[in-house]
Amino acid sequence: MKAWMLALPLLVLSQGVLAEDAAQLFNDNCAACHSGDRLGAIGPALIPETIGRLKMPEIISTITLGRTQTQMPSFKDKLTAEQIQTLATYVSGPLAAVPDWGVSEIEASRTVFADHLVDKPTYDADPMNLFTVVEAGDHHVTILDGDKFEPLVRFPTRYALHGGAKYSPDGRFVYLGSRDGWVQKYDLWGLTMVAEVRAGINTRNIAVSDDGKWVAVGNMLPKTLVILDAETLKPVKVIPVADRQGNPSRVSAVYTAPPRHSFVVALKDVKELWEISTDPKAPPVCKGFVHSYEKGMIEAMCDQGPFAVRSIATEDVLDDFFFDPGYQNVMAAARDGQPGEVVSLVVGRKIADLDLAGMPHLGSGIVFQKDGHWMMATPHLKEGKVSIIDMTTWKTVKVIDTLGPGFFLRGHENSRYVWVDNSFSPAKDKVQVIDLQTLEIVKTLQPAPGKTTAHVEFTKDGRYALLSVMEMDGAIIVYDSATLEEVKRIPMVKPNGKYNVGNKVGYSAGTSH
Repeated sequence: MKAWMLALPLLVLSQGVLAEDAAQLFNDNCAACHSGDRLGAIGPALIPETIGRLKMPEIISTITLGRTQTQMPSFKDKLTAEQIQTLATYVSGPLAAVPDWGVSEIEASRTVFADHLVDKPTYDADPMNLFTVVEAGDHHVTILDGDKFEPLVRFPTRYALHGGAKYSPDGRFVYLGSRDGWVQKYDLWGLTMVAEVRAGINTRNIAVSDDGKWVAVGNMLPKTLVILDAETLKPVKVIPVADRQGNPSRVSAVYTAPPRHSFVVALKDVKELWEISTDPKAPPVCKGFVHSYEKGMIEAMCDQGPFAVRSIATEDVLDDFFFDPGYQNVMAAARDGQPGEVVSLVVGRKIADLDLAGMPHLGSGIVFQKDGHWMMATPHLKEGKVSIIDMTTWKTVKVIDTLGPGFFLRGHENSRYVWVDNSFSPAKDKVQVIDLQTLEIVKTLQPAPGKTTAHVEFTKDGRYALLSVMEMDGAIIVYDSATLEEVKRIPMVKPNGKYNVGNKVGYSAGTSH
């Protein structure tokens, strides 16, 4: 048992059980898979940051009954109801101290599985029209042929993949990030895992640089941004995340801005937006001035070289964002109901407000052209609306009422329709289709009554739209994107997301990046 666990105060957890007794109970029954420090081993990390989305009855049920199609066993015949309650309460509590997780710890976790890679794809399918389907129900990924709509392979992943699959610029490799900090690199030609590394304790999402050389990992715990070598997954730099005054922050999101050769980072706790150049020839980033007593002069405080942090002050804490087509402006959402902001990456400041209520999910926003103007569209998380905003004037041109709050909005350059779900409402089993020419809802689909249905991704050419039924007995449903008729239904285990290689590496305007 870790020394800090023995030093826990004598807190009462449940029905008179002391914290030190709970730690011993955990060590005896859970540490072999989840590690004595609760940070995970062959099983996931059991800390609030990782399992906080589960309610207490769900945690108790998992301990009691186990989890099918995983290595999690049932403890109903080994532990009493009181002991199970104690364990559930214990793993829901915070760690006594945040462990160090720097370059040495990250490097020690790295494993290489495949040194020698194939020279060409080992199948006949179009490698640029594959889908990476994340099956969250049993922590697997299916690689799906986007022409025949047949699985090529299905393989286990780390616990709770989050933030979407990201690809190398040539589409050969897919990078997967999990909630408990693991980054995995998978070869889409040879259909084999290449390497994995644990870049954090709790991770928000990952991004791959436009030249394919670097992977950025945004962490919630510890509060760091980690840069990995994309080829080897070796850690290159660990950047502590804090504002100019030294106030630490979790990373809310990290994305790639290809024309700028940079990563752009949203910070969850401070009023700053970061841009981090990946160009070794980038000019220095200067944050202010300091008097040098040795030289008797005023010197600029500059950060130079790749991965220098450029911090841009914002008016509010910005939780999520997406970009205009030229990646010059960031459209960002605030979490407190205040208007969103348009932040220029060129001049480094806010240039406009966005009239967006209801906590929009800008990470799922899209852009499209209408009447010669670029438009942005975004769903709302707290009300049944989709906002359409002219990106020339930054004025709202229309608000489309939907059946309820939703999470995803998706389209494609070759389709006149965008699809929006209602997954945070009683209408969670319905998806609505909007005509981008008329800005009207033209059809409401209910392919699986009573089941949560969301997240559309198009094939590379836009001819077909794939929709998820996000249940344990779920499915991927393939639709003709022109007629809106169902073509095929593929059984899946809670397929939360699917990501088309061609659309992602081509930065399609209709999907997230």
